[in-house]
Amino acid sequence: MIRHDHGLGWVRPVRLSMPSLSDNSADMDRLLRALSGTGPCPVATFSLYQKVSRLLRQWDFAARCVLFQEGEQLQLLDILDPQGTEKALGVAVDLGTTRIVMRLVDLECREILAETVMDNPQIGLGSDILTRIHHASTDSGAEELKRLVGQAVDDGLETLCLQAGLPIEGIYVVTVSGNTAMTHLFMGLPAEHIIREPYIPVTNTPGTRRVNRFLQNTHPEGRIYFFPNIGSYFGGDLISGILYSGIHRLNETSLLVDVGTNAEVVLGNRDWLVGCAGAAGPALEGGVSSMGMTAGAGVIDRVSITGEDFTVTTIDQLPPVGICGSGFIDLAAVLFLTGMIDAKGKLVEPACGSRYIQEHGLPALVVVAAESSGTGSAITVSQASLDSLVRSKAAMYTILETIVMKVGVGFGDLEKIYVAGTFGAYIDPESAISIGMIPDLARDRYEKIGNSSLEGATLMLYGDRYMKEADAIRDRITYVELNVDQDFMIRFSGAKFIPHTDPDLFPTVRKK
Repeated sequence: MIRHDHGLGWVRPVRLSMPSLSDNSADMDRLLRALSGTGPCPVATFSLYQKVSRLLRQWDFAARCVLFQEGEQLQLLDILDPQGTEKALGVAVDLGTTRIVMRLVDLECREILAETVMDNPQIGLGSDILTRIHHASTDSGAEELKRLVGQAVDDGLETLCLQAGLPIEGIYVVTVSGNTAMTHLFMGLPAEHIIREPYIPVTNTPGTRRVNRFLQNTHPEGRIYFFPNIGSYFGGDLISGILYSGIHRLNETSLLVDVGTNAEVVLGNRDWLVGCAGAAGPALEGGVSSMGMTAGAGVIDRVSITGEDFTVTTIDQLPPVGICGSGFIDLAAVLFLTGMIDAKGKLVEPACGSRYIQEHGLPALVVVAAESSGTGSAITVSQASLDSLVRSKAAMYTILETIVMKVGVGFGDLEKIYVAGTFGAYIDPESAISIGMIPDLARDRYEKIGNSSLEGATLMLYGDRYMKEADAIRDRITYVELNVDQDFMIRFSGAKFIPHTDPDLFPTVRKK
């Protein structure tokens, strides 16, 4: 990942020449002229006109100026005491379908002051985007979804400021990185055409708005910025991830993979970018797999085997209550490498031994015995869960295979594969390669970059260069629609084996 040059920050110190008979410019004109020396000439909010003369004389014609970009115009939001300790704050928001992650930043020194995470309260009206969009088809439903997520973000702002011991009124800028549908639902925009052919959003460039249209507790002149989208299924969260990864500025061709509810993939370099999105993630978390759970306390996130015994680790080291995506992938790799499942992902009864059971008349395998679990019941994996995983991993690999083939390169031509999101943070590449989910490349070609959506939203708080850069990324991306790719399903069928129907694609995967 490349280093970032943040450019000019949003808080800029100025010292003005003193008024005199030979230099009798108006106070605000003098201030704006001084600021124009650091970039475009800003426009001041009206509330500043009422106090600028008093404050400039109080501060000996110096100030710290808080600015933000709104369209083509740079806005002067406030002026602060140049000798004071008052902080100008910004908040980055990763607006996820399942979770909302927020980060408080000092706009002047670019220091991260606090972070918080919460479940997206819209889950109560629908765990998936489709259900929420249907709910938003009425004015009352749309307002309810907007209110829920707005209140959650407002609560998050309070939490962040309490953690940092700072006043919430000091928040001048909020940057929001989310998929196209989540951005529409947060803004209260009609979203029903996103899910209907030809899949048209209201806008792909929501831009900067006054924050008090969406949130309650910030500075009165605060602004909120929404990352641009490419289309219905390629959202601002991926633009934010590209911005953070820096693949759009590299000479070498690299791949960015972000797996959440969907698998979103971008391939490219400084000269071109190609992106696509497809379903791959749901089988790894709660709701689709009968075993998969959203990561939380007591959930198994790692599985290995010693001799004949499974070794599991859980989040917060609590007794196990279930298993999440990373643990599920580890488990599948262990089962395949030890022969407990075959190449089709089917449980092999003799190899499973006493772990093999029947649940509801169907094959299953005991991962944690009842006496060792945190629920009092055995934690099992069903054959249906494994079948779901095989489909999911096949979709993931086929998406990656399709996008590289579209531009005539091979996996071996990639300098790096940047792995983002929950997938990048928790999933062991060794296990993912073992089941044929990602290509069998030298492990040092994989680089985990964490929550790239949040990191990109944070960069937007750091400097003026990133807004134009995000727009440039959006304008450069060519979007590939997988649903109309005739060869996709053929390749997908070939990938529905562990690790693949062609073992030569996975030379390092060897059964024990």
